[in-house]
Amino acid sequence: MAENRFTLRTAQMTGAQASAAQVDEGLRTYMLKVYNYMSIALGLTGVVAYTSSTSQSLMSAIYGTPLQWVVMLAPLGLVFFLSAKISTMKAQTAQMVFWVYAGLMGLSLSYIFMVYTGASITRVFFITSGAFAGLSLYGYTTKRDLSGMKSFLVMGVIGLMIAMVVNIFLESSAMQFVISVLGVLIFAGLTAYDTQQIKSIYMKSDGSETHEKKAIMGALRLYLDFLNMFLFMLHLFGNRE
Repeated sequence: MAENRFTLRTAQMTGAQASAAQVDEGLRTYMLKVYNYMSIALGLTGVVAYTSSTSQSLMSAIYGTPLQWVVMLAPLGLVFFLSAKISTMKAQTAQMVFWVYAGLMGLSLSYIFMVYTGASITRVFFITSGAFAGLSLYGYTTKRDLSGMKSFLVMGVIGLMIAMVVNIFLESSAMQFVISVLGVLIFAGLTAYDTQQIKSIYMKSDGSETHEKKAIMGALRLYLDFLNMFLFMLHLFGNRE
């Protein structure tokens, strides 16, 4: 009898270990997909931004004309559209919208190559990459629950947006410096928080179609964290032309 109980317990432990290993392998595959999507999107944004900046006729057609507002607002509209409709989209459609969004972001950010030197853009990009990697790794591995940061981070983003709008009229360099510092700190926190949330979301989803769409939304969150942190750091450390 005792031997049978021991055998049963051993079988249960072996099954639990196998199940945990399967989940761990699935999580690694899922997170790798998220990072791959994010990296490809950033690469697409960079290529479109640089290529667009080298076309004088394109830059003249966009900036200084009403078309610049379309270029700036179209990516924002796509973010809201993707967030609201992804549950009813096919995974392939969501992926296509994500790539279109990344390309439009590149077009809207082409101005940075006219404002900052190429060397400083490259330097800040690698600094941001290192910081992002460390923060995302922390969010993935930490046992600490970061959900308590959500309210503070959301309020911080809203405050940043208000301050940026106000500074459009004030044109204060001191205020811009403060905004940039706070922006780096807020999106650094969001990088760790979002990574932990993306990891948590995987556990609550089922089916390859759902995983695929969750991976796209996770990539979008990390893409925005990286891009905003990069832009705020560029304001702080970039050398202007």
